[in-house]
Amino acid sequence: MASPDLNTPDHTPGYRALLRNREFAGLYAGFTLTVAASTLSGFALGTLVDRSTGSPFLTAVSMYGATFATVLGATTLMSVADGSRPRRTLVALQAVALAGACAQAVPGMPLAARFALLLLLGFFQSLNTGTRMGLLAEAVPASAYVPARSLMNITAGGTSVLGFALGALLLRHLTPQGLFVAAAALTAAALAVTAATVRERSIRPPRRPGLRETWTTNAALLSRTGPRALLLNLWVPNGLIVGCEALFIPYAGENAGVLLAAASGGMLLGDLTVGRLLSAAWRRRCAFPLRLLLAAPYLLFALRPPTPVAAVAVFVASAGFAATLPLQERLLALTPEQVRGQVQGVESAGRMTWQGIGAAVAGATAQVFSPTVTITGLAAVSVCVTLASRPYVNRARWVAPTSPRG
Repeated sequence: MASPDLNTPDHTPGYRALLRNREFAGLYAGFTLTVAASTLSGFALGTLVDRSTGSPFLTAVSMYGATFATVLGATTLMSVADGSRPRRTLVALQAVALAGACAQAVPGMPLAARFALLLLLGFFQSLNTGTRMGLLAEAVPASAYVPARSLMNITAGGTSVLGFALGALLLRHLTPQGLFVAAAALTAAALAVTAATVRERSIRPPRRPGLRETWTTNAALLSRTGPRALLLNLWVPNGLIVGCEALFIPYAGENAGVLLAAASGGMLLGDLTVGRLLSAAWRRRCAFPLRLLLAAPYLLFALRPPTPVAAVAVFVASAGFAATLPLQERLLALTPEQVRGQVQGVESAGRMTWQGIGAAVAGATAQVFSPTVTITGLAAVSVCVTLASRPYVNRARWVAPTSPRG
């Protein structure tokens, strides 16, 4: 049961109030442990692949390739996120993640098998995310949704940074298999926390999740101009700017760390400000300016500014990533309760995939043109997408799908 101060309709609760909600605290802790486990496991696999092959491409794929498998989950079985027993589904998916983490810890496994396992786990992780986000929307009232997502975003970013730092430290004393064991232990803890704190929901109508159910809801989601415009704004501008960030090393060389740190700092400031300080009305007003802010400062890169100026531009721009919060809030408000988990899962999977696409497009384009030209061009396209889709976002509404059993 949510604590009383979460249920005031016009009140935006603080993070401490959210964490007093036992069910949210369980979802949050399980999510944090899962992110930590995924970070350690990715670092271990990347290290193992680098030592075995010396290939930068294979190393990058081993650390981030699972994001592409999320598309398969979003387009096939994401409807399981809205089944009548979501707690049981989430616990089962956490158990699959634990089995996968334990399998990666087996020494001597061929790299091909490790990559296949990575993609399989990415598929199930997308279902895990959709189920978790569906439960989150039910565990907290509408006024607490954005602060809840803000806290989870901030924690995910911080946990990833700390996870990579901890992984590098542990590798001084452990083998990559040792990191896999640590990741498995964190995954087991996430499973235990989830099982102990998340309660089953009896308010959902009976459904038979499957391919047909998933395709029907996805078709309704993507066939309507309003939800489609929201998803476009959540996916494409983010992905293009992540592509800009992927070129920091070839652009700035030894100063790339300054730009990456500025990007992390700006993102943290944006999430804190929008998620904690702005009212719902102000979040709605700021969504469009923040999406423009995400890209516009990168246009300065056409002038090849010195590193301090570039770092300020990146810091300011990265605050624009917080536009994701009001857009997610709008998408949730437009989504029927019975498909909330699936829609949020599709949104998350598409956003992660577009980040991978953005990085790939940026790298391929920079092979032909310079990083400076590529960064400026990607930022300009991001601005154009935001401007062109604004009228459709403003008119966004949902038309419910026809049930495949109706």
